Amino acid sequence: MRLLHKILVGAVAVLGLAMPAMAAERAIIVLDASGSMWAQIDGKARITIARETLDSVLSTISPDVELGLMAYGHRKKGDCGDIEMLVEPAAGTAEAIKAAVADINPKGMTPLSDAVRLAAEDLKYTEEKSTVILITDGLETCEVDPCALGTELEQKGVDFTVHVLGFGLSDDEGKQVACLAENTGGKYLSAQDGASLVQALTETVAEVAQPAPEPAPEPKPAVADYNFKPSASLAEGGPDIVDDAADLVWTWYKVAADGGQGEYVGTDYYSTFKGTLEPGDYIITATMGYAIASQTVTIKAGAVAEPHFVLDAAVLKVHPRPSKGADVDSDATVNVVWPKDQTTFYGEVDTVVPAGDITLNVSIGAAKVVDSFTAAAGETVDKDIVVGSGIAQFQSEYVEGQPVEDDIYLEVFEAKKALDGTRKSVIYGYGGDQTFDLAQGDYVVTYDLDGTKGEIPFSVKTAEKTDVTIVLDAGVLAVTTPADNYVELFSATKDIKGNRQSFDYGYGPSFETTLKAGDYVILSRDAAGVDFETPVTIVAGQRNEITLTAPAVPTGKKK
Repeated sequence: MRLLHKILVGAVAVLGLAMPAMAAERAIIVLDASGSMWAQIDGKARITIARETLDSVLSTISPDVELGLMAYGHRKKGDCGDIEMLVEPAAGTAEAIKAAVADINPKGMTPLSDAVRLAAEDLKYTEEKSTVILITDGLETCEVDPCALGTELEQKGVDFTVHVLGFGLSDDEGKQVACLAENTGGKYLSAQDGASLVQALTETVAEVAQPAPEPAPEPKPAVADYNFKPSASLAEGGPDIVDDAADLVWTWYKVAADGGQGEYVGTDYYSTFKGTLEPGDYIITATMGYAIASQTVTIKAGAVAEPHFVLDAAVLKVHPRPSKGADVDSDATVNVVWPKDQTTFYGEVDTVVPAGDITLNVSIGAAKVVDSFTAAAGETVDKDIVVGSGIAQFQSEYVEGQPVEDDIYLEVFEAKKALDGTRKSVIYGYGGDQTFDLAQGDYVVTYDLDGTKGEIPFSVKTAEKTDVTIVLDAGVLAVTTPADNYVELFSATKDIKGNRQSFDYGYGPSFETTLKAGDYVILSRDAAGVDFETPVTIVAGQRNEITLTAPAVPTGKKK
């Protein structure tokens, strides 16, 4: 009982203390005086708590407050029309309301909806701002829908609000009357939650009683802290570029005497750029990727220039892949050609290019493909380019299992010969272990290491690796001469015309070469310029070291 008494005293006190601030608005308290108000809380009847609370609070309110009292169910049992305005809303009604409440003898029905309607009409709710505060301990018992009533009053009222204070209602019961408050913009406050009820009611009544706030002064026009705010689009009429990840660059120049581009002034970035320029004429360029647009812009004091640039460009995304479904090759070369220029990328491409005819020359190693198309302004062209390449892995060995570590020269040719017997060179490199990306097809690899030469045919298939082992069947010859003598290696036998094949040459005192296994002749020249020969045999996979000594009696020809 003490809790509910405290809640009512606090609620009505807030109402009384706040009411003096009211001006044109008036309020009516609608008090439930039905038979259920004899129910007790902590040993005291609810009607007694209501009398004590109102008596205590009304003694403290200002005589200027325009407050009225209406009750229902206090005269007859079973009569839904038992609704009476006990005190008309007016200033200085505190004592009259206390006296009226003291004489109430609860006994009847709960026509709370009709009571709220009559209170609203008395307050001229369709013409003036007004509030009804309903204090009830029960639900509607006269077949009127309080929710519908709340909606109706809200639609017709100028600024009408109902706040409902419930005594001892369960949560489900509270929901059935809460709509009357909620549908008019008011609040339902339950006496079951003491502390939060006082706080909520304080806020609600304070809002009702406070005078209307003075209108806020007209805001002063905002002064921009910039005078230049450009925008750009890829196509005429297309959406503005608003992505700050976009590579959008703004550059401005002074206008030269001839009207062209003059002295450079500044640069900034991103689609959201806003800046401040000295008043005057400028030539502004907007650049994104490889697309550029330019125009003359006049900056005026106290104004913001907002020029728009149309780049007439397309977004180009290229994903070079060696085969369908394979990962993008980060080493691929992508040459992009448009009517007035071109550029080259490596790996994946994501850029902006001028709209129009575009040619892509894409290569992975020696495998190449060409793709041509037309890109429209504002379009995003996203292409997977499948080059259709395979891998050829070359391993050079002196003999099987003995790798070549020297810079052996390898060159790959197309297997097919032209009419003159030549082949088209595809790619070359140095080293005993080399890997080449090649288009599918038949090839010949030639090798050249000192005096050792030869060729091996092979084939490549798309998305496959071909291992090619080059066995030189060769050894190493190391020649030492007395000085920087001339040294040349010939075949040991002569052809039908009496000539011997030359394999390699150089100068002493140290000369080294690689030769296929077999017999050879070393031709050298002594200090007097006389040639002399020394036979030598090369064994595959072995090193042969030999020191040349000129014969005591010259046997060769003087050179």
